[in-house]
Amino acid sequence: MSRPPPGELLNWALSVLAPRATGSAPALSVVAGDASNRRYFRASIAGRSYILVDAPPATEKNQAFLAVRELLAGAGVKVPALYAADLARGYLALEDLGDRLLLAELDAGTVDARYRAAMDLLLQVAAMDPSGLPAAFPRYDEALLEEELGRFPTWFVESLLGQSLGADEQRLLQACSARLVASALEQPRVLVHRDFHSRNLMPQDDGALGVIDFQDAVLGPVTYDLVSLLRDCYIRWPAVQVQDWALAYRQMLQARGLPGAVDAPRFLRWFDLMGLQRHIKVLGTFARLYLRDGKPAYLQDLPLVIQYVREIAAKYAPEDPALAEFHRWFDRRLAPLIARQEWGASR
Repeated sequence: MSRPPPGELLNWALSVLAPRATGSAPALSVVAGDASNRRYFRASIAGRSYILVDAPPATEKNQAFLAVRELLAGAGVKVPALYAADLARGYLALEDLGDRLLLAELDAGTVDARYRAAMDLLLQVAAMDPSGLPAAFPRYDEALLEEELGRFPTWFVESLLGQSLGADEQRLLQACSARLVASALEQPRVLVHRDFHSRNLMPQDDGALGVIDFQDAVLGPVTYDLVSLLRDCYIRWPAVQVQDWALAYRQMLQARGLPGAVDAPRFLRWFDLMGLQRHIKVLGTFARLYLRDGKPAYLQDLPLVIQYVREIAAKYAPEDPALAEFHRWFDRRLAPLIARQEWGASR
């Protein structure tokens, strides 16, 4: 279903933000969007810049966005202030956090300080009392973890690569999924953003990091957002450096008495297998964004995600038969097919 033209969104914003304003209507400028159906616009109204959001209520989690925004703000996390909302129409007027994305400001000289600041944000969230969340707050439970992993065979293998899976292949994927789900479910639970990465973190002039795109938050594994940050789908860092950051975060949790302060080998295993679950899911999600939603740019990000999947599966193959079988199958069955794709050698 087509959405109303942006002029209607602007008229609504003017009516609630500057009802007494006179003169010509301000101009709307398009702001780059995300993987959803939301549309973002910038407008200067009564001397202040706003981000106006057109978020179709039939497909977007607007109530969840507002609820999580309040929770994060209450924990001291910098999120866009809310100035007005019309949930029936899916209209939001938010604080303008600017155009800077962390991704564009990361390099070898800045990344350590930037990631330490981002990990400080995760500590603020981890310190929240989960019992204070609403009873209906979504959980990263077995069903959700399995649904995410199911996107991989459906969208990546069958739809994007055009391969049918035999019974033995389905069995080995189920065994791999069971291992990853079990690892995720044994972790302590904290509020999880689910896309805590460099495109959703916005440096501010005062040194703070703004956080956006948090409407899919759930109560889930303590390492999920950490691996989203450190094994970002859009930028890669040396494996040794990633491990050092992960262990430093474990020490921060321990120093504050927060969930997740287990011994280092166990924490790293949680971290690695959580990343493997996330990246297998992302392969399916990015393929779906291209095939179903007409967003081909995500194809260019597949090679890095594939590299993560192969590396972590190989790392744990010697000690885990299910992951060893998955690793052999991926390398023998999928890698040659991937190499023949236009996007397969884009990195």
